[in-house]
Amino acid sequence: MGHQSNHIPSFAPLILDAKAEIEATANWLRERLRTDLRKRGLVLGLSGGIDSSLCAALAVEALGAKNVFGVFMPENDSDPESLRLGQKLAARFGIETIIEDIGPALAAAGCYERRDGFIREAVPEYGPGWSSKIVFDNPLTSGGYNISSLVVRAPDGEMQKVRLSAKAYLGIVAATNMKQRTRKQIEYYHADRLNFAVLGTPNRLEYDQGFFVKNGDGAADIKPIAHLYKSQVFQLAAELGVPEEILSRPPTTDTYSLPQTQEEFYFALPYQKMDICLFGLESDLSSQEVAGAVGLSPKQVDLVWQDIKAKRKVARYLHAAPLTRL
Repeated sequence: MGHQSNHIPSFAPLILDAKAEIEATANWLRERLRTDLRKRGLVLGLSGGIDSSLCAALAVEALGAKNVFGVFMPENDSDPESLRLGQKLAARFGIETIIEDIGPALAAAGCYERRDGFIREAVPEYGPGWSSKIVFDNPLTSGGYNISSLVVRAPDGEMQKVRLSAKAYLGIVAATNMKQRTRKQIEYYHADRLNFAVLGTPNRLEYDQGFFVKNGDGAADIKPIAHLYKSQVFQLAAELGVPEEILSRPPTTDTYSLPQTQEEFYFALPYQKMDICLFGLESDLSSQEVAGAVGLSPKQVDLVWQDIKAKRKVARYLHAAPLTRL
C-alpha cells in the first residue's frame, strides 16, 4: 500500500508474497476459530507496536472488524505514544476498543513496590522520580555471555549503570512480569464476556527465543504470526495498510520506565540481522554464508547461534504445558 518497498528485507529468502501470505493466514484464522476454538471473534491487547498491529489487521481481514475487540492496557511506566499509536491503528481498521488502566491493580498487588525494593539492593537511593531499565551486554562483546545490568536515571537526569546480583535481577523481573500477567487477565475477561478467543502476538523470533512471560503474554488461544520472521511481519503490515508511524517505530518492550529497545533487553542483534541468523541456523547454512549477509565474521555468527540455542533451552520451560500423571 505504498510503503511496502521501505520494509522489504535485503535478504531474498525472507521476502514473501505478502498478498498470498495474508490470504493464507486469514483463512487459517477463520478455520481454526470455527473448528477448533468454536468462538465467534478475537480479543487482543493493542500496544501500538508492529506485532499487535499486524495481528489486529489480520484478524479484521479474517473476521471483519465487528468480530475483533482491542484492549489498551497502559500502566504507570507506559509510554503515552503506545496508546496514541494503538488508537490510530484501531481507527484505521474500525476496531472497537476499551482502555483498561492496569496501574492501580499493579500498585495494589505490589508490582512497583516489590520491583523498587530489589532495585534499591543495587542503588539504595532509588525512589520516586527515578526511572530504570534492565539491559544485557551483547553476547558479541561479552564473549557469548548475557550479562545483565540495571540502568537508572536520577530525578536530575544523571544516568548510572550497575551490575545486579542474581537475586536482585530475578526479583526485578518477577515483579515486572506481573504486568504481562495482569494484561492477560483483562484480555480473558473480555474474551469470556464476548465469547471470543484470545489472540497472542509473538512473531517467530519471540516465539523461538522465549521472549514472553509464561502465563502472561505467552498465554493465548491462537498465535497467527508465530511462523513469521520479524522482517516478514513488517512486509505484511505494510501490505495491509498499518500506519507508517507504527511501521517506522523502533521495536520496544514498553515495560520499563526508561525507554528500552528489544536488542538491549533480549536479542543479540537488531531484528533484521537476527532474522537472517535464525533463518541460517534453521536452514543449515554455514556461518560463512550467513556472515556475508549480516556483515559479521563467521566467528560472530557462531556466537549468535550459541545465544539462540541457549535461549531455546530456556524457552522450553516457557512453552511447556503443566506436568501431570494422567
